[in-house]
Amino acid sequence: MRLLTLSLRTLRREWHLPELRTLAASLVLAVVALGVVATLAARIERGMLASAAELIGGDIGITSPQAVPASYAAQASQRGLTVSHGAGFPSVAFAHGQSQLLDVQASDGAYPLRGTLELLDAQGRDHTDGHAPAAGAVYLDHRALVALNLKVGDTIQLGGRDLRVAAELLRQPDGGQLFALAPRALMSLSDAEQAGLLGSGSRARHNLLLAGEPAAVQAWRAWAQSSTLPQGAELITPEQTQERMRSAFDRASAFLRLTALLSALLAGVAIALAAQRYARRKTNEVALLRALGTPRRRVLGLLLGTLGALALPAVTLGVLLALGLAQGAWFFASQLFSSAPTTLPLMPAFIAAVMGIAVLIGFALPPLARLAEVPPVAVFRESVTRRVRRFDTLYLFPVLAALLLIWSQSGSAKLAGILAASLLGVALVAALLAALLLWLARRVAPGAHPALRLGLAALARRRGMSLVQATALSLGLVALLLLAVVAPALLEGWRRELPADTPNWFVLNLQDDQRAAFEQSLTAIDGQKLNMLPLAVGKLTAINDQPIDQLHFKDERAKDWADRQLRLSWADDLPPSNQVVAGQWHAAASTQAEVSIDTMWRDMFALKVGDRMRFTIGDSDMEARVGSIRQVDWSSFRVNFFLLLDPAHANALPHSWIASFYLPRGHAESLARLSRDYSNLSLIDVDSLLDRVREIVDRVGNAVRWVLGFSLLAGALVLAAALAASAAERRHEAALLRTLGARRNQLRAAAACEFALLGLVAGLTAALGAAGTGWWLGHVVFHIDGFVPPLWPLILAALAAALVVMLLGLAGTRKVTRTSPMRLLREG
Repeated sequence: MRLLTLSLRTLRREWHLPELRTLAASLVLAVVALGVVATLAARIERGMLASAAELIGGDIGITSPQAVPASYAAQASQRGLTVSHGAGFPSVAFAHGQSQLLDVQASDGAYPLRGTLELLDAQGRDHTDGHAPAAGAVYLDHRALVALNLKVGDTIQLGGRDLRVAAELLRQPDGGQLFALAPRALMSLSDAEQAGLLGSGSRARHNLLLAGEPAAVQAWRAWAQSSTLPQGAELITPEQTQERMRSAFDRASAFLRLTALLSALLAGVAIALAAQRYARRKTNEVALLRALGTPRRRVLGLLLGTLGALALPAVTLGVLLALGLAQGAWFFASQLFSSAPTTLPLMPAFIAAVMGIAVLIGFALPPLARLAEVPPVAVFRESVTRRVRRFDTLYLFPVLAALLLIWSQSGSAKLAGILAASLLGVALVAALLAALLLWLARRVAPGAHPALRLGLAALARRRGMSLVQATALSLGLVALLLLAVVAPALLEGWRRELPADTPNWFVLNLQDDQRAAFEQSLTAIDGQKLNMLPLAVGKLTAINDQPIDQLHFKDERAKDWADRQLRLSWADDLPPSNQVVAGQWHAAASTQAEVSIDTMWRDMFALKVGDRMRFTIGDSDMEARVGSIRQVDWSSFRVNFFLLLDPAHANALPHSWIASFYLPRGHAESLARLSRDYSNLSLIDVDSLLDRVREIVDRVGNAVRWVLGFSLLAGALVLAAALAASAAERRHEAALLRTLGARRNQLRAAAACEFALLGLVAGLTAALGAAGTGWWLGHVVFHIDGFVPPLWPLILAALAAALVVMLLGLAGTRKVTRTSPMRLLREG
């Protein structure tokens, strides 16, 4: 208890010291940066599930080719869940002597249970609180209205019944399908049943949607999974729908974690520098305590007690700020998930507090532990303090703390490895460049300008401190450059992957004799970026002469894929967004049939280059050798295939064509005409999916800029701590120089040269480190093809950093040059 009281008293007495305030501010920033991003990430994960629930129209559901047994709805009602019945099917609608195939959803009045049904009435008013239409009414989307030349209030014949178009369908929960195969219609379930559209033999797929408390939903889900589902039935879960957007959200999470990590590491560097300076200041006091008989253990306990007394309120403040700022950040980020209900998770902020304490211990313990070893004789001879070597191994703690922080918070082994290797490389290069500068200083200084000679002499005289300052400044600046220059460039590269003219329509079932005419028709309606690939349908029958149904694979997905119909294509050149990672792309005239497989197929079926695969395509069999393995970017919105054959052996196979193209908005009438002219084609609209990914990019950009504020504060603390690390020595030297007749202008010029050289070393090292790390991150973690870090902004930022370091250093020496030498010597 006495030790705790003494620690609190010491903290109160020394709170005015800038070192302790830097320690406290750095700890608060570390906790806030980690806590805000971790809390925001946890809420985004929940929001993703809630947003996925909005897409399917409920918290969970079941879909089946037959009517869903009544027991499933009964079990849901027993658990207090709300229930909605529905069915989806294709049907041809008639109006004004025209016909159009529609993708019809029939639902009861409770639909949707989650999400928004957005409608446009006859007066042009937008309604976002709609439900399924009443009996005798139907909602049609814009494509359907244009294709049938209808307007709201007209009559349409669907399923042999005349229905009134009650509203235009703008948006609806659709089971997570973010694209449309045909124009959409929403009708009453009772009308569909009475019209016989859901009878036996129909192509309808029935569904049951549920919504309610998470615990009740989970209980129903467990019951459904434990029971035997009807033949062909499957559960509709938010997780499955969420996977359609997983790539975009994974990138978003990586960006946020990167910014938080760099902010926390910046704070750690500031903590290490402040602790080092605090230990140097406390040396004489500790030596006096040792001379008075205080044991080492008690001295160390007093130092750690003071640190703990400082850490507790700082961490508490950091947690409260993190929760408050996360709540404010969620107010803006929640726009991405509309009205998704989420609560504020507390655990991520408390985990951030633990990580903050780990950062404090890892970065501050070595100098304080070493301080406890100061011998009593140091009261009389200050040089004795420099002989203590017992705790030098503790200086591995900051490295271990940084590695632990990167590993635990990155969420990605690649991101962790790249950051760790990059920061270690920056530290080594900065130390080498600083050592080279000190070596040059000894040889250049004698013949240099007096101000430069004094600056170089000061750097060489404090060799160890100069190396520490250069390394710390380099690490701080590389983190800031990554956040301020490289991260926005990465986001812009991501945004450029989805330009305004990204193909937003896909075409299926295009035949050979239609290709030329279709291309001309598409050009006439301003269609752009047409890309066509052949499409053959087949089945995998054997691998290395072993029938597929007799093989057993570790990957559970393999059996499901082996039972599916496969879609194969071929191309002369390697398609964009594909990269060969093993083997070689097939030659123009291969003598043996070859197939190029995606890495997922390699992993599922344990395939390697040289294996043989046999396919049944149409009425013929084809055996192909695995010639190459590809890494495919499935988020590229290009036509991609798991299996690509060589054209020399595949051109004769029965096939149709799949195409993608870009069509600007506002061409609904032209598109309807194109659909009528080529009635066998299936047009797939992916505009809503593209819009959602673009929205994610914009939201992540805003979040990264928001977190950048913490990083700038942490960077300012690093600069202040690094430049203040040698303040005591510099103050003493300035007093001696002024006593010997040096003028203030000379001292300021010498300080300007010293800090400019330090800033130049740190700035150039940081620019090189940020460029290399940015390139590495862009290609390995974020998979942005052709990403090149912006070199000129990095170079200009490096020069600006040197100028800022020089100005901050001059500002720190301003008080020294204005104070009398006698007072400085007394204070020193």
